[in-house]
Amino acid sequence: MNMKKLYIILSLFLSLSVGQECDGLTEVELWGEMYDIKSTTFSLQGQGLTGSIPPEIGCLTNLSGLYLNKNQLTGEIPSEIGNLANLTHLDLYDNNLTGEIPSEIGNLTNLTWLLLQFNQLTGEIPSETGNLTNLNTLYLNENQLTGEIPQVVCDLIESNNLNINSILYGNNLINTFE
Repeated sequence: MNMKKLYIILSLFLSLSVGQECDGLTEVELWGEMYDIKSTTFSLQGQGLTGSIPPEIGCLTNLSGLYLNKNQLTGEIPSEIGNLANLTHLDLYDNNLTGEIPSEIGNLTNLTWLLLQFNQLTGEIPSETGNLTNLNTLYLNENQLTGEIPQVVCDLIESNNLNINSILYGNNLINTFE
């Protein structure tokens, strides 16, 4: 079997298995506790949580609010966060999160608040952030973000009257917003 066929088969297998890890579950274990998969709000702010955000967080698809701010969480924001399509509030600020903002954040089109400030996030702002047309609050400041602010994000800043300083301050971003 050549490498191209192997890649296609592996990609198909992986795409079929995404989301199936949540099928049939009524609860998920997060930070040593069990949580009902039907929960609509998940608030563990300021609880001294450590470690990374488990990918199982993506099984809580009924969530409208996810509040994990003011903890000591480390590691990357899992791509499974993009499964939380009902989310209106995502508060992950004031942790020690690293890595890039996952492009899957663009799946959260119901978001009105996205608070990721005071972490150690790196890389560029994903252009998929421009999909978040309902945002009225966007804080990315005090990270280690670099590169240009994507034009779609500039358009979002303008159309939703977002504060550019809440994005620029404490980062190494090139201000392309006019």
